[in-house]
Amino acid sequence: MAGRFAPRTARPALPHQAAPATRGTVAGSGPALPAGPPLTREWTPPGPLDLRLVLSPLRRGPADPTFRMTADGRFWRATRTPEGPGTLRVVARGDRVGAEAWGPGAEWLLAGLPALLGADDDPDAFTPHHRLLAAAQHRRPGLRLLRTGLVMESLIPSVLEQKVTTDEAYRAWRLLVRRYGTPAPGPTAELGLHVMPDARTWAMIPSWEWHKAGVDAKRSSTIMRAVRVARRLEEASRMPLAEATARLELIPGIGPWTSAETLQRSNGAPDAVTVGDYHLPGIVGHALADNRHADDEEMLALLTPYKGQRHRATRLILLSGRTPERRGPRMTPGNIAAL
Repeated sequence: MAGRFAPRTARPALPHQAAPATRGTVAGSGPALPAGPPLTREWTPPGPLDLRLVLSPLRRGPADPTFRMTADGRFWRATRTPEGPGTLRVVARGDRVGAEAWGPGAEWLLAGLPALLGADDDPDAFTPHHRLLAAAQHRRPGLRLLRTGLVMESLIPSVLEQKVTTDEAYRAWRLLVRRYGTPAPGPTAELGLHVMPDARTWAMIPSWEWHKAGVDAKRSSTIMRAVRVARRLEEASRMPLAEATARLELIPGIGPWTSAETLQRSNGAPDAVTVGDYHLPGIVGHALADNRHADDEEMLALLTPYKGQRHRATRLILLSGRTPERRGPRMTPGNIAAL
């Protein structure tokens, strides 16, 4: 058999395998460059805008390595754009929004700033048919549905959140991004921001590292299948909701819950209602019909008057604070890493 196959070409090291002098670089892109001056942009939203409400769906736990809100009211976001890694810093300045961006993806991030902050969203398309929703809408005039235009960024953490507690999912996301991602461009060292791994790096994470992060084989296999067709999945960000949902759910392991959670963020889809959730049907049933034991079918029936805006309706219900009191024990977090 000797000599039958040509020798493999050397592969660039994964981020955690790189020498200290080269860590923080993108595979194949050479040494990391100094932060340098950022690109800047100011944008005036068409109406009231609450940055915390708009951007909070991007935050995966209090220690998310890709997202921070600082005490001075600035929001930091590190992500992997089609142009490369980028860091975005956003702050409200009166009736305007100021933004700064660093890295190869800086121009892409600034060009997408209005969409990210809900410029494509139409809150006036929502008509409340319940006084709770009317009150919530009145109290939260700055709510807009964001649109990132990036599918994998939301798909991977959504897969990690399947069938586990949020704490378990947040821990897995945090460990994997810090270990296999790259430090975010710009002045982010003190914040500890990281850009999530690219598709190739996700695909090369060994099975024992998934296990150490508490991710079972079913979820890791789903992510592996998704990253192999990452380019085709990213196309879903430009599709209508039905087509985008069908594209994502072609991947075994991605069902209605995961596709909705992804497209709410990547596409800003106002009708991407989350079905299959452990808590949401009971919350919606309690808020709209005093039925804390509602299932998915009953939830969808209650949301029928909001067809086309069902995701916005559920966001307003959650923001209303009218949720049923807990009457049972919390779900016990698992720890497969100890096995």
